[in-house]
Amino acid sequence: MTNTLSSSASDTAIIVGRWQIFHKGHETLLQAALATAAKVIVVIGSSFRARDARNPFNWQERAAMIRATLSPAHIERVTFLPVRDYFDDGLWNSAVALGIKEQTQNLDKISLVGFKKDHTGYYLDNFPQWEYKAIEQAVDINATSLRNVFFEAIDPDAGLEVLRPYISAPVLAYLQAWARLPEFERQLKEHQAVQQYRQRWTASAYLTADALVQAADHVLLIRRGGDIGHGLWALPGGFVEPNETFYAAAVRELEEETGFNPLASTLRAALKGSQVFDHPLRSPRGRIITNAFYFNLGHIRLPEIRGADDAMEAKWAPVASLADMEEQLFEDHARILETFLR
Repeated sequence: MTNTLSSSASDTAIIVGRWQIFHKGHETLLQAALATAAKVIVVIGSSFRARDARNPFNWQERAAMIRATLSPAHIERVTFLPVRDYFDDGLWNSAVALGIKEQTQNLDKISLVGFKKDHTGYYLDNFPQWEYKAIEQAVDINATSLRNVFFEAIDPDAGLEVLRPYISAPVLAYLQAWARLPEFERQLKEHQAVQQYRQRWTASAYLTADALVQAADHVLLIRRGGDIGHGLWALPGGFVEPNETFYAAAVRELEEETGFNPLASTLRAALKGSQVFDHPLRSPRGRIITNAFYFNLGHIRLPEIRGADDAMEAKWAPVASLADMEEQLFEDHARILETFLR
């Protein structure tokens, strides 16, 4: 595809994706954007979060893959906009629009370049303020299938040979090098654990409960054991047992994982709110719906706690430190914390 700009070219073209892994179909989109505008902004979704089976590469690694496919002249025309997951379309749309505004001029003619391969492309209709330019999908492949090959091949190099027709040589070289880092082994174990989990647990949805406990400007977190999200920080919580309410499950898991067991009346008095978090993609394990309960004990001496059951560790984390911990938080727990703590 030629990258020569037409006389009616836009000032800025935008492409949006998670780019896990950046493949030739994505490249077609990027080349179309370069042919559309002098400046291209690549929006990188699912940024600023802990790695998991759906998002094994952080946003900087994905930007590096994309940058590796560009010529020196094109590199100067492409910038990146990392956007976190909000699990709320309105908030996510606003974050993208604000980020684009910060990188463009008020009078810029802006185009959104994309193709709607399936229902996941609905977000392309959420920005009527920009001209939409539809592109035909050039390569019938998706990043999920590529990740499955990459992480499920017995030999990573053999898996990369299978991927060769679908990814460009610079991305292939990047993945070959990345597969030799310790992070590859960690993500390999995570991927395998999630696949095994989904084979065992096959219901359409599962119910969990989480407890957000605040005291003296600290929140109670646990460090996960197990194979999924190993070592990440999370809210105490777990699955709702038969004949158990969400609230009872949250209180039980709180005691089991942290040893924190105040009087029932104390905890009830501290309850400030609850909310269901049910976004279909909040967990790579499958459809897991949680009810989170927010308790604020006020300015008291921090109670003694200990990590137990599924938790390797428990700690009182200062609220002021949570922003710096965002990429160490399990699944959507950063979003849960943000919802209650603002």
